[in-house]
Amino acid sequence: MAGVATLGFLVALEVAARRYGLPGPITTQMQEVVIAPKSGFLLYAGMALMMVVLTWRERFIALGVAIGIDVVFFLVRWAADIKVTDGHPFGNGALWVILGYAVIAVTRRTGRERALLLKGVGLGLLLVAGRKTGDTWLLITAKTRPAVLDTYLATADHALGNPSWVAGRILAAAGPIGSHVLDYVYIQLPVAAVVISLYQMRRVAAERGFPAHHLVRTFLVIGLLGPAIYMIFPVVGPVFAYGGGAFGTGGEHWAIASLWPHTPPPIAPPHPVSFDTLTPRNCMPSLHTAWATAIFIHSRKGPRVLRFAGTFWLVATLSATLGFGYHYGVDLIAGVVFALTIEAALRSLARGWDRSGTQLVAHGTAVFAALLVAYRYLPLEMAKHPWLFGPLLLLAMGSVIHGYIRTTKSWEPIATPALQPEPQPRVA
Repeated sequence: MAGVATLGFLVALEVAARRYGLPGPITTQMQEVVIAPKSGFLLYAGMALMMVVLTWRERFIALGVAIGIDVVFFLVRWAADIKVTDGHPFGNGALWVILGYAVIAVTRRTGRERALLLKGVGLGLLLVAGRKTGDTWLLITAKTRPAVLDTYLATADHALGNPSWVAGRILAAAGPIGSHVLDYVYIQLPVAAVVISLYQMRRVAAERGFPAHHLVRTFLVIGLLGPAIYMIFPVVGPVFAYGGGAFGTGGEHWAIASLWPHTPPPIAPPHPVSFDTLTPRNCMPSLHTAWATAIFIHSRKGPRVLRFAGTFWLVATLSATLGFGYHYGVDLIAGVVFALTIEAALRSLARGWDRSGTQLVAHGTAVFAALLVAYRYLPLEMAKHPWLFGPLLLLAMGSVIHGYIRTTKSWEPIATPALQPEPQPRVA
């Protein structure tokens, strides 16, 4: 049923994209069987997820075949003088291996082994399809939402001290090295998620089954539900709405004013603003913040190096989203609440719903809805009274964080100490 629902969703999105003259997620994915993929790293990450169901010998063979196919593609492109100008010159081999194992599962496996291999293939393809689905969604938001609500968020952001403007100036002063590091972290967020997921699924091949809950589930649901909020609350971000800024990202022609990152926007009654049909309306909530929050949560059960990596990725992602002018501060608060609510719902679904899980999800949903309403209808009051609304925003987010920690801690099994044998009297 989940597979049929996913396929139906992809087909519907393909049809919607075609109506606007755009290729849908199915088309763009099938094109990468031959053409240079947009992200070779993501395809190899998807193959790594698929390989959790294989033995070590099968993994080495699959990796060798993928690299071999990529070498052949490279030589063919070189011989035909085909230049790769967009995307990566590798990754086709990984996609071929994933599809090849789908054929093997159907033709060479039976019963439980077939189901397990198909789950592995589906997991790898879902990661890649999730990226393609997101790209299509972003194009649709630009085509269907001609007006953006950036003035509302920029006004509400005064309650937090305009953090995007502050972070933009700090990043500009830090020089190119810091920008390159944060840009890499921002782009390779799915690869970081795969690393955590591989640790969570390290026993799949031996136990012949997947854990009840893992990071990929949260990652995909965040990417599935997030664009629906984009359609309700279309926002392009400060670097586009308020000028190219220090990084020359673009949007100057349609910008409201050239202010970012040096001059915070004035406090004035907000209103919808017309924008171009190319820039994605992908700010509210910040899904990069939501994904980084999910990575941080799932890294807590790993070894020290994974916990450190999860913390680094969260801090670096928050810094990048603000420093590059992709998001307002209020986007990040909504992103954290969004991620914790989805994570709580998925964990409750995996372990069985109870009163504590239902209350946590209801609380997170109510806070998220209240944030959207406040951003839309109270931004001017928020900007005029920052010492009231700033702490209230942080307290609202903090209440969801506290509720999540307290509730999930109660779900953890209580370790009972092993019973020690009582000393027996010595027999003479």
